[in-house]
Amino acid sequence: MYIIEEISKLDSKCRPLINNLLPFPINSFVYSNARKWFINLFNRTNINPIYISDEFNVKLWDITFNCPIFNAAGMFKKGEGYYTCAKMGAGAYIAGTTTSTKRQGNKKKGIKHPFMPYPNSKSSSNWLGLPNPGHLFVANEITKIEKIKKCPIGISISENPDTMDIKEVVEGMKLYDKAGVDFIEINLSCPNVQYNKHTSQIIDIKTADKLNYLSNNFLRNRNRNIPLIVKYSNDINENELFAAIDILIDLQFDGINIGNTSTKYENYLPLIHPKDIHNYNRFTATFNGGLSGEILKENSLSLSKLAINYVNSKSLSKEFNVIRTGGISSAEDIVVSKKAGIKLNQWFAGFFEMFSKNGFNLYKELMDNIQY
Repeated sequence: MYIIEEISKLDSKCRPLINNLLPFPINSFVYSNARKWFINLFNRTNINPIYISDEFNVKLWDITFNCPIFNAAGMFKKGEGYYTCAKMGAGAYIAGTTTSTKRQGNKKKGIKHPFMPYPNSKSSSNWLGLPNPGHLFVANEITKIEKIKKCPIGISISENPDTMDIKEVVEGMKLYDKAGVDFIEINLSCPNVQYNKHTSQIIDIKTADKLNYLSNNFLRNRNRNIPLIVKYSNDINENELFAAIDILIDLQFDGINIGNTSTKYENYLPLIHPKDIHNYNRFTATFNGGLSGEILKENSLSLSKLAINYVNSKSLSKEFNVIRTGGISSAEDIVVSKKAGIKLNQWFAGFFEMFSKNGFNLYKELMDNIQY
């Protein structure tokens, strides 16, 4: 057993006790830093390749994914950790989210990139603020990667909140195209930056114009198959979802990801375990931030089902796929997704939960427990 696996198992057992004993500011400080420490150690650990049966391969956009699940954006900001993910048997790997220039991210009350786990609820909050070294840095890192078969590389990209210039997004996509990424995800759902804090995902004229610009200046000029997917929040409503899909299909985008985190704190409060409520209320009141984890499970599934049924009701001239993110934590979730017609899933909070139980074997463990 690798040392990071031992530490993760121990932390999983101690976390509920720590959350109840430590004062909120100390608790948040500890886990905000521990999360970054974990990722750094994870990236540095050299593991032996773990085989995932070819029966779990997924082929979309003429790209073969090793299995139907991989990390969500936000886990590997700098393009690090690819080889570890690929050797574990992940379906793919996605870096970012990145912006046109370097961002330090959020800091408040002495805590940089605030994060808080809710162990009894198997969920968490974060208020990171898109910390990243910028498109150019990450694109250069990706050029150094020797891809492992059936583990394609994706990049999550967003407008820079400081400039809000859609042209910079296109320039970033061109950099990643040259770097050899296999797919690009446009993040329209970050709750942790000022420009869209507490906003809904209404598909207004301004957003539609930006999507149209991306279509005209990148999508329609592609020299190779590089799917462009747009990621929305779990807070999008049914009418907004259908409007978004209509626009994306009309503009020749390749898919939609539903969804990122949520900021509907009151809505999810009944799903928070009583032992986690104090930290939940303190964090959301102090930092706001986005919710993730199992509390989003039902909503992400419901929205994804609506999306796939709506897409299937249309006569399409090209492939358009739905990716589900939010609350994925078990083999059962992947089975439910597939039965609904959703072939790819991403996870964040669930990844850490599963790692604490199965370590680097988590993808194999997932697949071994899948019964379609």
